[in-house]
Amino acid sequence: MHTPSAPQATVRRVRDGSPDLPDYRKVRRALAAETIHRVVPGSFVLKHEWDALTPIERHRLRVVETVDRMRAPAVLSHFAAAAVHDMDILGPWPERVDVRVPPAGGGRSSGLVRRHAVGVDDLELHEWRGHYVTSPTQTAIDIAAISDHLHAVVVLDQLLWERRPGGPLASLDELVALTQTNAPVKGGARVRHAVAAATGASDSVRESQSRILIRRLGFPQPVLQREFILPDRSLVRTDFYFPDQDHVGEFDGLGKYLDPALLAGRTPEEALIAEKDRADALSRIVRRVSRWRTPALRDPRKLYDILIADGLPSALPRPTSRRISD
Repeated sequence: MHTPSAPQATVRRVRDGSPDLPDYRKVRRALAAETIHRVVPGSFVLKHEWDALTPIERHRLRVVETVDRMRAPAVLSHFAAAAVHDMDILGPWPERVDVRVPPAGGGRSSGLVRRHAVGVDDLELHEWRGHYVTSPTQTAIDIAAISDHLHAVVVLDQLLWERRPGGPLASLDELVALTQTNAPVKGGARVRHAVAAATGASDSVRESQSRILIRRLGFPQPVLQREFILPDRSLVRTDFYFPDQDHVGEFDGLGKYLDPALLAGRTPEEALIAEKDRADALSRIVRRVSRWRTPALRDPRKLYDILIADGLPSALPRPTSRRISD
């Protein structure tokens, strides 16, 4: 089982008597001053360390601090298991830690734990920190069963992601096979519908979201990860390519300008200039290039307006609200 690297944050626990943690009577004052952040009751990290973590790293830390307090082995599932397997999601992570329990006698959810009474028999489980976690494929199916179509496709794309460091977590054949045997009765049709739309070619949750919205807005079906040779002989990979229109579409995430791992030693200014040079060179070998950022995904009308203004045809009229159904 692939285990992500540990977040760069040191947990201070009251029960451990951490010497650098304020006296318990002063914890509230420290929280109010925002010098520390409570992960779970009794466990804290310095605020600047918490702010440096990604959302998935924060939830993974919450999972660790929760399960390490449990005496009986638990079966982590749904979003808790997704964080353990480094499968990103679209939207905020839950405040509680998901576990699967037998339909009868599994207990109730609490302030820290959310129990799913869907059974634990005949599951592929991995050992983790003295507990168990559902396999990546089962985890994706579980989340898809309780999510709308967009969020379901996003997590399935994460499961199948072909360019994931270390390789995809599962193949489409494995996903289809487990869907036929272990999809829940409630939500099973939703899972199968999402599986039919999933792909391993989307490199981020925002690319997955863009792909679904492009289809919902009536635009042509794009080719994913189409490669082009630029005039300087360098190779570029584009997010979306519409061959009939010779039109490239790209989600322009801010991470490439802010994430040290993506900057690869460059300054944000150098990364911005390199990205602009790349876009300019690409525009010389295709008819049009469209770019959008996260606000255009939160309100699909903005994405519609960008693509229409850049000459991409749609079979549908402009949506009247930001909510568009599948």
